[in-house]
Amino acid sequence: MGRGRDIVEVVLMPGEFFVGGAGYRPSTLLGSCVSITLWHRAKRIGAMSHFLLSTRGCADEGLDGRYGDEAIFLMLKELVRHGVAPPECEAKIFGGASMQAGCLNDSLQVGQKNGDIAKQVLRQLGIPVVSESLFGQGHRNIIFDIASGYVWARQIKLMPAAAPPARSAA
Repeated sequence: MGRGRDIVEVVLMPGEFFVGGAGYRPSTLLGSCVSITLWHRAKRIGAMSHFLLSTRGCADEGLDGRYGDEAIFLMLKELVRHGVAPPECEAKIFGGASMQAGCLNDSLQVGQKNGDIAKQVLRQLGIPVVSESLFGQGHRNIIFDIASGYVWARQIKLMPAAAPPARSAA
C-alpha cells in the first residue's frame, strides 16, 4: 500500500465523509454504521462516508452526513465540484453489522436498514456496486486507497458474553 508515495491518512468519525484525490487514504471503524466508497477510475478521485442511520425520518434544513440517504448526496455534490460525473463512479459498501453477540436479528435492525438504504439509493442513481461486505456481527476496519481504488476490510467478530460464574449456597 503506497510505498514511495506521500499519503495523507484521513480517519472518518461517525457522520463524516471525505472526497479527495490519489494522495489520500481515508479509513474508519464500523459497527452497525455503513461506509460507502465511490471511486472514479480515470481521475483517481474517491469519496468515503461513515453514516449512522439510514434516514432522518423528518424534514429539516440542509443535508447531514449522519444519515445514509443524505451522506450519499453530500459525497456526490462534492465529487461534482471535483469534475466527476457520479454515474462514472463505482461503489463499494461496508458495515451494517449487528452489534449484539449471539443475536443476528437485533430488535432495531439498524445495520440492516443502513445497508439496505445504501444499496437502494445507489441503484436509483445508476451507480454500480462492484463489491460489498455487509451485515453479520462485529466491527469492520475499512481502509480506502484512492490511488488504486482498493478497499481493505477486516471484520472483527464479537466475542460471546461470558456467562456469570455459578453461585452455590453454603
